[in-house]
Amino acid sequence: MKKGDRDRRPSSPRSGRDSKERPRRPDGGMRIVVPLQGVVQGRGGLVLGSLIPCALFYFLQLYIKRNRPPPSPTPGSPSAAASSASTPAGAAAAAVSTIHRTLSRGILSPRGLPALSARGAVARAGDEDSLYYAGLRRCADDPYHPASNPSGVIQLGLAENHLSLDLVRRWMEEHAGPALTPGGDDEDRDLTIRGLATYQPYDGILALKMALAEFMRHIMQESVSFDPSQMVITSGATSAMEILSFCVADPGNAFLVPSPYYPGWDRDIKWRTGIELIPVPCRSTDNFNISITALEIAYNQAKKRGVRVRGVLISNPSNPTGSFVPKQTLRDLLQFATEKNIHLISDEVFAGSTFGSDEFVSVAEVVDELEDLDRGRVHIIYGLSKDLSLAGFRVGVIYSYNESIVAAAAKIARFSSVSTPTQRLLVAMLSDQKFISSYLKINRERLQKVYRLLVDALKQVGIECFKSSGGFYCWADMSKFIRSYSEKGERKLWDRLLEEAKLNVTPGSSCHCIEPGWFRCCFTTLSEQDIPVVVERLRRITDGHKSNR
Repeated sequence: MKKGDRDRRPSSPRSGRDSKERPRRPDGGMRIVVPLQGVVQGRGGLVLGSLIPCALFYFLQLYIKRNRPPPSPTPGSPSAAASSASTPAGAAAAAVSTIHRTLSRGILSPRGLPALSARGAVARAGDEDSLYYAGLRRCADDPYHPASNPSGVIQLGLAENHLSLDLVRRWMEEHAGPALTPGGDDEDRDLTIRGLATYQPYDGILALKMALAEFMRHIMQESVSFDPSQMVITSGATSAMEILSFCVADPGNAFLVPSPYYPGWDRDIKWRTGIELIPVPCRSTDNFNISITALEIAYNQAKKRGVRVRGVLISNPSNPTGSFVPKQTLRDLLQFATEKNIHLISDEVFAGSTFGSDEFVSVAEVVDELEDLDRGRVHIIYGLSKDLSLAGFRVGVIYSYNESIVAAAAKIARFSSVSTPTQRLLVAMLSDQKFISSYLKINRERLQKVYRLLVDALKQVGIECFKSSGGFYCWADMSKFIRSYSEKGERKLWDRLLEEAKLNVTPGSSCHCIEPGWFRCCFTTLSEQDIPVVVERLRRITDGHKSNR
């Protein structure tokens, strides 16, 4: 049949309007079809054709649910337990089974707990690669004791002063009670408990600030006075350092830090503030003195990298070398800070733990001498953990010549305040001038004696120490005992000292010392009887090194 014939083929006869030819639809004659669309015609066909099958489906599901036979009890279900309990064996089994099952799958979600924040993850893993903290953890797991654990690890890495704890204990036994609960009538006692149990200024009570100002003046041989209004008290010198860092620098800014420096600063300052620490190397050939030329080079290099330097951070007496910053160097540092318009932060937590013939000079003394200096860029960190052997009391001090920084630090101290009973107790202790004078004198004598004993003992095994005048450390040169003059060789020696000799010391690389082989040894955790044990253990390493040469 030809195409034209097909087009002319007559249509089948139909009646009414169906017999008429319908116009072609744009979709080629196709229409949308839904269930029962062809049954229900008319204007509402699309709607009814959708609702009727949905309703039928609903009633079908309801019928099936009502007429479904009861399921057989599964093991462990309450019905199964009830049916099995009707028999003697079942009753015994039911008595034994006391585990209650839950039908909630959400409680046992396979996804586990929500993850740590990025900041939390950084804090959790922040010191995992530090030999300094690894040694402290190793010592905490197996601490040496001459009677109960004579083969344990001897602690030479932690700056705690055990030499004068007996003096502190004796004062506590005699005065702690009266200091917190003095006698008097009921009204006086009521005022005392109110002062202990109620809120006090977060940046420290005025009585403690005044007592600390007098104590700091005392340990600096009364060469300088301190104003309590320029002081903020915090829970330890670590908190003081972090709070001050928050106030003087922003994330991404940097401090220039002469190295070797205290290894804890990498955690205490960098973790939460986001501040970068730029080590500025000091060398043994210069007696580890600070070089202004090296600071200038480091400053310019940071500037080229786009890093804004906001301050210079020093420790005086030095941690770890135990040396003092000369007075002229302090003047040069103040001039450098003024020229660059940056801050100078001096950590002086060992100011009262000095010995030897050298004279300690605080940066506060130099500030008082320079009349034309802009004092607002100078800040001091202090605390009672070292000089009074009160590490557990957690008392630190920010002393700043900048009123704005004092005001800001006082508000941040809300998150780092010292308990009021601790403050009241320290007011009584620091106000006891007879005790303070006696303690400082005896403590310095003991520091010098044990330092000298350890230095002489190390010489017996061929280890020389840098001359220290303050602090709790011997800065020991063990470079002759490392097999390769490198940081890797130093790390291997540190590992042998820890695992074979059972001695925890701090490697120089943790202090950013660029010369391999230096180690920081804390002597204030030792008794005089412990020193021969240290020497005996060191011989395991030094004698073994000689035999392998």
